[in-house]
Amino acid sequence: MAESSIFRVGDGPVQIDKERIAARVAELGARIRADHPDGDLHLICVLNGAFVFMADLVRAIDLPLTIDFLSVSSYGSRTESSGEVKLVKDLDQSLKGRHVVLVEDIVDTGLTMQYLLGYLRGRGPLSVKVVTLLSKPSRRVVDVPLDYVGFEIEDAFVYGYGLDVAHRYRNLPFVTSQSEA
Repeated sequence: MAESSIFRVGDGPVQIDKERIAARVAELGARIRADHPDGDLHLICVLNGAFVFMADLVRAIDLPLTIDFLSVSSYGSRTESSGEVKLVKDLDQSLKGRHVVLVEDIVDTGLTMQYLLGYLRGRGPLSVKVVTLLSKPSRRVVDVPLDYVGFEIEDAFVYGYGLDVAHRYRNLPFVTSQSEA
């Protein structure tokens, strides 16, 4: 992958180039639009990892919509989830009577998603759907509904396109992973 010499490119099993990501985000945007023909859509970005995906996704949904952001932590500075979810930044807008699409970067164990869905449903929306760029079904501990999935990937630590390694590499235009040494 010769994206740019300034980026550290992984050599692991997961490699999703920017063209594949762009095509899939366009498909997801079209599906979300088709599922919400009346508009009145509210997207919630799970910070920090989903912000790049969210930016591209909202441009791919040709509907009037509103957005909000929340942040949770289950990783801290580690590469493995602690299983304990903590709300770091709450929503700024009410969800009462709204159709919500939760935008996540990656779902692996499902524990964070389970927490988020319970939290959001408690705020009175008409509906809550989930769109995730990446899903790791082999790591799932709890079954959570994923309405729109960009890519299913194997169990590997991935970064790029919003996902980080110790707060770096979010600006890579692709998703990559490192092989086991």
